[in-house]
Amino acid sequence: MNIDNYQFGLYEKAVPEGMEWPQLLEYAGEAGFSFVEISVDESDYRLSRMNWSMSEKKDFVKAVLNSGLKVPTMCLSGHRRYPIGSCYEDIRTAGMKLMFDAIDFASDTGIRIVQLAGYDAAYDEESTQQSQDNYLSNLEKSLRYAEKRGVTLAIENMGIIFMPSIERVMTYVKMFDSPYLQAYPDLGNSSAMGNDIVLDLASARGHIAAMHIKDTNPGVVRRIPFGKGTVDFQRASEAVKTAEFKGMIVIEMWADESTDTMEELKAAKNFVIENMF
Repeated sequence: MNIDNYQFGLYEKAVPEGMEWPQLLEYAGEAGFSFVEISVDESDYRLSRMNWSMSEKKDFVKAVLNSGLKVPTMCLSGHRRYPIGSCYEDIRTAGMKLMFDAIDFASDTGIRIVQLAGYDAAYDEESTQQSQDNYLSNLEKSLRYAEKRGVTLAIENMGIIFMPSIERVMTYVKMFDSPYLQAYPDLGNSSAMGNDIVLDLASARGHIAAMHIKDTNPGVVRRIPFGKGTVDFQRASEAVKTAEFKGMIVIEMWADESTDTMEELKAAKNFVIENMF
């Protein structure tokens, strides 16, 4: 594959927490990445970004412009805490507020893609027909809101039964048939759920907004060092070729257990390039 057809980005949580954006972007650039994916997870710290003033958003945009890097994507995983299909009305309401706030944040700051974690129910709930119906209804409302603002929503396949594959994501993409709803495949999640990653990724051909790459084990989708899990990266390379994907690839890592983050980031990027491209 021609490496020039790809940009490699860094998941924000791969960088030690507490860095201000100018420092974080400089750090990612030094590690050899061309963009950063901002995280809006379930923590109060990152959810508070949705309450930033216009002045704070301008400071963020200024930091991005001064860095020479981009922040084109947002990982909106805060819906683990506030799923839009929950059986609890207050949780659904909070989830939809988070969704609209995230779309507005993206529109205000130039972020083009908001990646949606495919959760329909909260931790203490089971996925039911009602939660799935709620999810579908609220996904449509979210899409209509995003379309008016020119922001693309992209659903990630997860390590859960509700959204266990890229093919499952594509049922929603095809249902709405909108350029503003696409797939955001995670090959690590696909592998961990026992899918054939070549066939699974091929199901999204022509609808891949960006892609997550990480290593995983069956049933374990976080904090597995590259090369220590069960993802077959040669098959992952074949998957990317078969799906004819060219574009943005985010290398997903977590810094909270790292002792030498910079070297680990460089090694991870080199591992992905050497084993897939």
